[in-house]
Amino acid sequence: MRGDLTPRLILVLSVALAGCRIEWATPHGQGPVAATERPSGDVWIYTSMYRPVVDALEPLIKEQLPDVKVHWYQAGSEKVLARLEAELSAGGTQADLIATSDPFLYARFKTEGRWLRYASPNGQRIPRSLVDLDGEYAAIRVSTMVLVSRKGIPAVPASFAELTDPRWAGEVALGDPLTSGTAFTWAVFMEQAYGAEYFEKLRKNGARVAGGNAAVLQKLEGKEAQVGVLLLENALIAQAKGSPIEIRWPDDGAVVIPGYAAILKSSRHAQAAQAVLDVLLSPKGQALIVEGDMHAADPRLAGPRGQVKVDEVISKARPWDEAMQLRGNSDGTRVKQAFSGAFSK
Repeated sequence: MRGDLTPRLILVLSVALAGCRIEWATPHGQGPVAATERPSGDVWIYTSMYRPVVDALEPLIKEQLPDVKVHWYQAGSEKVLARLEAELSAGGTQADLIATSDPFLYARFKTEGRWLRYASPNGQRIPRSLVDLDGEYAAIRVSTMVLVSRKGIPAVPASFAELTDPRWAGEVALGDPLTSGTAFTWAVFMEQAYGAEYFEKLRKNGARVAGGNAAVLQKLEGKEAQVGVLLLENALIAQAKGSPIEIRWPDDGAVVIPGYAAILKSSRHAQAAQAVLDVLLSPKGQALIVEGDMHAADPRLAGPRGQVKVDEVISKARPWDEAMQLRGNSDGTRVKQAFSGAFSK
């Protein structure tokens, strides 16, 4: 047996020992060292989680980490990315921890060497498909793209593929991959499954492109469309408010979007950022995410509003792997061009 351990094996061993001692990665990732002081300092979190979820998490972080002051930049994943890229281009970012619904960002930043390696002891139960096995990022929440329809229509589409059927001509509402990160992730999966011609078929069938998830919901509620593709969390919130929509898990697989969190190597308070990530992955933190109508990454928790647990969600979904994440970056521009080309005709 080799006398030196690979970085991945070191990570696995540190996770296995985490039940005995919390370990922190050093600011520059040279390896774990025992934490001897209570975490302190300012931590900036850039996130696309909805404001009510942020507002619920903040008191918990204050309670658990009284010496850590958290600052939030909350916006859609596309705006978070734009701000982050602009700051990095200008020489550096104040962000310490990134928690967005753009899974492709994490794979790209990993290849660029931007993430601090850290395996939270609270993340041991996360399904392996929702974590980076090198310990650079892990999901704290899971969003899912599903089919929705207006109540009372005589039939509903059984799959994403069926949206191109003439029976749904002029009745389909979609998010725009050029402006919505979740719609883009869905488009990457659809292009892989059905080819770029799928977008052409949708356009010829009169599908309506409607910006983000809120715009899709608006078209359904306004009777401009009968069916659509929507985030499960948006559909659940709308139903709770009395919206006349129904949810359908597509036969060809829902599109799961891991809401990863990761710490930048440039973080000035890496130990504090790691402690914040521990809180987000703690049972209390995960429960607040479920209360915010999202699936927690912890499979012990029930889904939001009576939905199935996250492991069953994964079983209903198209599979994620590292190749798919890299595909979103390498082929993302081509997918967007194929979509915009189809709908600009």
